[in-house]
Amino acid sequence: MIAKTSNAYRDALVRWTASISRLAWPVVLASLLMSVLAGFYLADNVRINTDTEDMLSPDLEFRRLNEELDAAFPQFSDNILVVIDGATADVADDTARLLAARLRQSPKQFGRVQDPAGSDFFRKNGFLFLDVDALNDLSDRLADAQPFLGALWRDPSMVGFFRVLGLAMDEMLKESKNAPIDIAPVLDAMTDVAEAQAAGKYGQLSWQDLMSGPAAAEDRITANRRVLIIQPALSYDSLAPAGDALAALRQIIGEMELVPKNGVRVRLTGSAALSHEELQSVEKGMGLAGIVSFVLVIGLLTIGLGSKRLVAATLLTLVMGLIWTAAFAILALGTLNLISVAFAVLFIGLSVDFGIHYGLRYKEAINRGADHADALSETAAHVGGALTLCALSAAIAFYSFLPTDYLGLAELGLIAGTGMFIAFFANITVLPALLTVMPVLKPRTHGKGGFGLALHFASVRPMFRSFINLNSRAVCWAALAVGMAAALALPKASFDFDPLNLKDQKTESVATIFDLMADSRASPYSISILMDNLESARTLAKKIAALPEVDAATTIADYVPTEQEEKLEIISSMALFLGPSFAGDSFYHVPTPYDHQVAMRDFRIRLAKLSALKGGEAKAARRLDAALAGLVGAGPYNNAKLKALEKRLLSALPGRLDGLRAALQAEPVSLASLPADITEGQVSKDGKVRLEIYAKGNLRNRQILAGFVAAVRATAPKASGSSVVILEAGNTVIKAFWQAGAISISLISVLLIVVLGRWRDAVLVFAPLVLAALLTVSAGVVFDLPFNFANIIVLPLLFGLGVASGIHLVLREREEHGVNAVLDTSTPRAVVFSALTTIGSFASIALSSHPGTSSMGQLLGIAIALTLGCTLVVLPALMNVTARNGAGKTERP
Repeated sequence: MIAKTSNAYRDALVRWTASISRLAWPVVLASLLMSVLAGFYLADNVRINTDTEDMLSPDLEFRRLNEELDAAFPQFSDNILVVIDGATADVADDTARLLAARLRQSPKQFGRVQDPAGSDFFRKNGFLFLDVDALNDLSDRLADAQPFLGALWRDPSMVGFFRVLGLAMDEMLKESKNAPIDIAPVLDAMTDVAEAQAAGKYGQLSWQDLMSGPAAAEDRITANRRVLIIQPALSYDSLAPAGDALAALRQIIGEMELVPKNGVRVRLTGSAALSHEELQSVEKGMGLAGIVSFVLVIGLLTIGLGSKRLVAATLLTLVMGLIWTAAFAILALGTLNLISVAFAVLFIGLSVDFGIHYGLRYKEAINRGADHADALSETAAHVGGALTLCALSAAIAFYSFLPTDYLGLAELGLIAGTGMFIAFFANITVLPALLTVMPVLKPRTHGKGGFGLALHFASVRPMFRSFINLNSRAVCWAALAVGMAAALALPKASFDFDPLNLKDQKTESVATIFDLMADSRASPYSISILMDNLESARTLAKKIAALPEVDAATTIADYVPTEQEEKLEIISSMALFLGPSFAGDSFYHVPTPYDHQVAMRDFRIRLAKLSALKGGEAKAARRLDAALAGLVGAGPYNNAKLKALEKRLLSALPGRLDGLRAALQAEPVSLASLPADITEGQVSKDGKVRLEIYAKGNLRNRQILAGFVAAVRATAPKASGSSVVILEAGNTVIKAFWQAGAISISLISVLLIVVLGRWRDAVLVFAPLVLAALLTVSAGVVFDLPFNFANIIVLPLLFGLGVASGIHLVLREREEHGVNAVLDTSTPRAVVFSALTTIGSFASIALSSHPGTSSMGQLLGIAIALTLGCTLVVLPALMNVTARNGAGKTERP
């Protein structure tokens, strides 16, 4: 029955090919027209979705919970974070306020612009969030500096600054008198600024440090950093929705000269920026991969087919099939994802296999003296069935992801699986039509072109045949031993669950998010829980905060400071002694160059007198005097340098005095008095309260992440947020891998058994693939290539794609009645070059700067290379051994 069906199918392919040959020109023209129309459709409709969460089924429980969270607080998605790092806290604060004000001038483009740390609420009530001891220390410092600050409020110029410092030094110069302030740190800070100016480097006096004391070394980065949150208008009709907003933002940053040489570094990250730069990385990487892949294919086809006509026909067929497949992808799915974009390179590497086998079998017939029609008929009869079986097995491998919850690979599977049928159709329709309309291929008398020609060494074929005949059993036992050794690496294989590792870490957005993650409270790896009301949220927060895996659990209630009564008393006392200093507006006459000259001269005279004393103040005075001498000389002084020095010393002062003045007006804070910016981020419109949980330890370690999520879920099963999504996404992908692998292997096994009709032949095809799979896993362990969201498709594909070579060799062995005879045909050559083109195409993906697609290319290249080796060495040995032990097989001499 199977034989009759096989013969009927073969006859149908022969008749189809004959019909195509008769209608060659109409077929070619129709194919070209369809390709042009598909190209226009693609130009208007290609879209790429960079959201990694959308690559998982929305029906999954953790995704449903996360969707509820996103719907309750949409402001936390599709945003841009502007990370501002200043040389000092003053610079960061001033830059943040100026940039936020500038961006708010364009609400249609930049939407809502938030400056959490610089909001009016925190500027006014910031002192309430200090602990009592820290607030008392600050009060003492400011009390000592009160005269100093009052004078600078009235005259915040270099003249006023030097005058106040001069009075302080005069007090020290009097016998038994101490300065009203600790002057040494001020003088040392001024020295650093003067030395930086003399060296042509950035340097600015930090008034925040002088007033509040410098931050601890471990807190310095956080103290000098500010983050703006922007929700820009995204252009979803564009391939890069955030492109316009990011370009405009970078233009403003450039116009404001917010660059390191001016003491500030501004970087952009956030979900919108991450998606935009990832899209650029994927486009650039896949574009390069496509070019490299195509060039490699052309080169290998030229060598392998040995005919310009065959190369041209195969390439044109390939391009048409690729365009049709791309059009199907957009028509069926609407958008591509970060994994399915790889379909183009996959198609190039796989579709060309069909063309190579078809073309070489056609060429073999021509070289034997057959005319064009007979050569096409023979090719269709003897290769058509194998190509059909290869298309089916490859499609099964791709389609095996369709029933899984991993939509990213399911979509790639749908596109690539359907692409296999498109490739098959193109190669049995367009290719014979092109071969018909082109000049007829002339026969060559150089021989059959077997395995030796495939490797370009004429002596290899007989040597290899002899080796297989003499050492078949040894090869089989060696393969078994290697497979068992490779199996030992299976427990060491790992899965990289972190989606950030799939992004290009050289891009600004990714590098910045990693930088932010150094602060656990700024890390994107947290857990969020939606609660019905604040009371239940606070109760749950107390339980969860007590867990050893949890660093903190916060709600909107944490925005209400504790011990307010005592803190307000301290602030009230500060206002009593500082308030008069800030009475009225700050005003002063603009100093003239002469005023600067006199101020510098008098100040240096006092420095010289102080330098003659002993102690820390005298040492600081000597350092500063030397620095000023190196900067401005002995006088008369350069006015431009004096003006630049004034800017470096005092440009940050007004902002700090304004902030201090605002902080002295703190009032009691309650839930009702919290501003909208805070409440809208903590309480949804329908009254749900957000509970945010932060972990101890590095959540990029999977064990720590799993422990954190498990501990929180034990108390709150409906926990959601990035930590839960990351962990569950990894679990979903691993489950999808096992499902797809089981489906792929099972269906391909059934297909082989049914079509080939023999258990022996099915085992022959599969055995080298099992060995190749084990070697691929062990190679991943050796070369530190863990499985991830992108490259986990490799093993199911290995069976679906690797089976093709085995099918061609096994079917050709049936036709030629022996292994040795097979090695004299074009089939081994076709196997080698089809595998090489596939390896070249897949390996070209490894050139991508996008780690996800790059890792897919690396592992796919390794897998197919190992498959080729196992198929060409182990499979012939197995066929030889089973032929000797089998039912009367005879070798052709």
